[in-house]
Amino acid sequence: MTKLRYSITPQYAFLIALIIFILDQTTKYLIKSYVSPYEIIRVLPFFNIVYVENIGSAFGMFKSLGNVFFIIVAALAMVFVSILIIKDKDNRLSFSLILGGAAGNLTDRIIRGYVIDFLDMYVGRYHWPAFNVADSALTIGIFLIALGLFFEYKKTEEK
Repeated sequence: MTKLRYSITPQYAFLIALIIFILDQTTKYLIKSYVSPYEIIRVLPFFNIVYVENIGSAFGMFKSLGNVFFIIVAALAMVFVSILIIKDKDNRLSFSLILGGAAGNLTDRIIRGYVIDFLDMYVGRYHWPAFNVADSALTIGIFLIALGLFFEYKKTEEK
């Protein structure tokens, strides 16, 4: 895998994953406690807080596969990513974001049977599907890995 400019210990990587998990679960608890389903709270001209119960995967896709399928996939992914955190010292930050995000959404699926989404970004009438802190961490972690692979590929291509 690609080398980031800095490396963190596995302990710090798991701590970052735990912080992401706690932040995700706390924000979801607050949304569930204070926002009604499908209520819209306007924050900025391009950003709302909403409360959506997502029974599918990313953006509500693949609902027909069922909650058990997503629980199994997420649990297996968390085991795999945990192993990568221990073995791949160069990508621990990325993997910690992925692990924390996966843990947050998995917890929702186990406890509630759905994932709480509440961040609504939009331009005019065009809305990005609602997402949450866990989704954000997963996306950033995957993006960092892809970015590192791209630069590693460019580096080997130049040789």
